[in-house]
Amino acid sequence: MTVASLLPSRAEWKPALRAPGADLLAGLVVALVALPLALGFGISSGLGAAAGLATAVVAGALAAVFGGSRFQVSGPTGAMTVVLVPIFHRHGASGVLAVGLLAGLVLVVLAVAGVGRAVRYMPAPVIEGFTAGIAVVIALQQFPSALGIAHAHGEKVWQSAWDAVRQFASGPHWMSLAVALLVAAVLLIGGRYLPKLPFALLAVALATVAAKLFHLDVALIGTIPSGLQAPTLGFVHLDQLGSLLAPALAVAALAALESLLSATAADSMAVGTRHNPDRELFGQGLANIAAPLFGGVPATGAIARTAVNVRSGARTRLAALTHALVLAAIIYLASGLVAWIPLAALAGVLLATTVRMVETASLAAIARASRGDAAIMAITFVVTVAMDLVTAVAVGVGIAVLLALRSVAKEARLQQIPLDDADHLAEEHRLLHDHIVAYRLDGPLFFAAAHRFLLELAELSDVRVVILRMSHLTALDTTGALTLEDAVGKLEHRGITVLLSGLREDHRRRLAAIGALPGAGHLFEHTPDAIAVARALVSSPAESSPR
Repeated sequence: MTVASLLPSRAEWKPALRAPGADLLAGLVVALVALPLALGFGISSGLGAAAGLATAVVAGALAAVFGGSRFQVSGPTGAMTVVLVPIFHRHGASGVLAVGLLAGLVLVVLAVAGVGRAVRYMPAPVIEGFTAGIAVVIALQQFPSALGIAHAHGEKVWQSAWDAVRQFASGPHWMSLAVALLVAAVLLIGGRYLPKLPFALLAVALATVAAKLFHLDVALIGTIPSGLQAPTLGFVHLDQLGSLLAPALAVAALAALESLLSATAADSMAVGTRHNPDRELFGQGLANIAAPLFGGVPATGAIARTAVNVRSGARTRLAALTHALVLAAIIYLASGLVAWIPLAALAGVLLATTVRMVETASLAAIARASRGDAAIMAITFVVTVAMDLVTAVAVGVGIAVLLALRSVAKEARLQQIPLDDADHLAEEHRLLHDHIVAYRLDGPLFFAAAHRFLLELAELSDVRVVILRMSHLTALDTTGALTLEDAVGKLEHRGITVLLSGLREDHRRRLAAIGALPGAGHLFEHTPDAIAVARALVSSPAESSPR
């Protein structure tokens, strides 16, 4: 994959320039939805509201231009916030910015390496499990702001949420809770009946006006810069880069996964579109390299905002770019108004977002599909909430792979097949029946099925010749080849001759590579030739080998 193939072309912007109206309107709608989310996720990450806005502007613009989906809207997300919170507590704000920069570099490398297409192999139970887990974690993150608790302690999100509940119980702050619940209710009810209206912005605006007019006792966002900061690399400390590499890889993995899933969802919502996964990683990489320079947190493609973009009539990348430009205008022209927004109102927006994230129909369908899929989904969910998202995906995929291997291994069979004895006398029938056994190997012979294969062959007795028909063998790995060699060796040690027929060329090369290929007199292209040699062997007791 060359860098030139990942760069945007002039042709993809021609439709936007010919008829920009629909894209400009869609971009404005998305910006109104994204504003409270950018503020809320910036605050939740620990770096503040200004960091969330900087991310939405810088990363949103670059990903719109260089990304692989014409509908993708990028910015700070709840899933990324889940990963950033422990990084902030351990390494501070500079650590989060450095992690974002390193993650961006990793994403560019992944794009050039062409690994973007790997997301298609992600199991559905894992995706649904961590999506539901993310929703719960985001909701738990909002407990302190929704309950009016300034400082909640705990290394894990659920621990800080529990500490916020404990503090609230000892000294309730009902006004913050009321604001959060009312905002969430407006979003959920209004969004159900009038989905095209930006209820998130309307609810936050009403809460801000009420807090100002009635002097409500609620915490506010406070002053934010009236513009983006000048780009700087002052947050990079060379002595810290070693300890930040593992978190950067986790952030890069999450950014790649969430962005590609979001782009795939956009494809399903729009007719006749298909994103370029490697270019999407490239665009997200550039976005994450640039955002920290302006004080922004790591970004990903945002599924909710991307869906709003598609449903608002977006046609080209201009819509996502317009969303970033509108947010930039708000930073420079209306930062004073943003300072008066209650934190509890943003918590309400995010609480409503978590409710919308959970697709109960999909969860129920997977739970009904099989016990294995239900277990994968449940374990991924629990690990997401209890630990972190990247660990959850690794565990979920690991379990899914093991179950898949177990299922495939069950398809491998060692089946005895009858010999064609139609042209022989009854006495010879008995001779063949007593001394020759033919087996057909069906399916894959790999490490998950090899041990059972060896056990089945080891049970043979009172047999002089074994014919293994290999033409139906679909896969043979090194473990399977070694097991086959071991089984043949054990049988020959007991005086049983083993003949192989129908061996595929790739399987022949693998057996030859490990020194397990039988001699030419034991290999046959066709099974009837092997049967003829076996008959000759049992008819001539003095001979022990066809050679």
